[in-house]
Amino acid sequence: MSDEDITLTAGDAEVTVQPGNGGRVGGLRVGGLELLRQGERFGCFPMVPWCGRIRDGRFRDGGTVHQMPLNAAPNAIHGTARDGAWKVARRSAAEAVLTYELVAPWPFTGLVTQMVTLTGDDLTLAMSVETYDSSFPAQIGWHPWFNRALGGREGQDVRVSFEPAWQEERGADHLPTGNRVAPRPGPWDDCFGMPGGVDVGLTWPGLLELRVTSPEEWVVVYDEQEAAVCVEPQTGPPDGLNTLPRLVTPLEPLEATTTWRWTRL
Repeated sequence: MSDEDITLTAGDAEVTVQPGNGGRVGGLRVGGLELLRQGERFGCFPMVPWCGRIRDGRFRDGGTVHQMPLNAAPNAIHGTARDGAWKVARRSAAEAVLTYELVAPWPFTGLVTQMVTLTGDDLTLAMSVETYDSSFPAQIGWHPWFNRALGGREGQDVRVSFEPAWQEERGADHLPTGNRVAPRPGPWDDCFGMPGGVDVGLTWPGLLELRVTSPEEWVVVYDEQEAAVCVEPQTGPPDGLNTLPRLVTPLEPLEATTTWRWTRL
């Protein structure tokens, strides 16, 4: 286990990986421009073993109801792994592999592996959850905080573009109601469905275009904060442990990837 940051480089791109701070990507610099909001709770953190909120912090596994800490009262939010220290399994100049053992308050044993791979044109994050014991429901996702403006506040705000098939109707508690509606204009703190795979563009005029893609079909877009915009690919919607569980078994891990590819303008 190491609390020391890892720096990956490829071309004029540089990534900081923080095993001791929840296995997050602490920074992504392209041509000297920092794309991610800086700070201990920002960057890009892995959401595992669930994504977004769990209603009342409770989820059912068969006949058993499990209670998670209400860290976003009255709900639980964003999993447990972002609060732990990860181990470095291996590293090279442009790649780091981290692991995290699931521990209490999560009620099941399992191993999370995250691979961070950098090239001169993109960053790929891959994650898996596996178990050698009992099966359990889980989710995988990433929560990046992209800077709204690059190079200081004098820069133009980022423009977000995507074409979802639907939007999960959001209740007053910020959780999906179960109804799918036509996509609505922002600002958003909402989950969208993209059955062909997540594909969201972020354009900083005159500087950079970034495309966030993933084979998964769910993405949460959050742009209600002044400093940052979040585009979060994930394996299911918020409260998905209850409404759309994905099962991790000894024979079948849960796996997901996302790639961020950039083009200079």
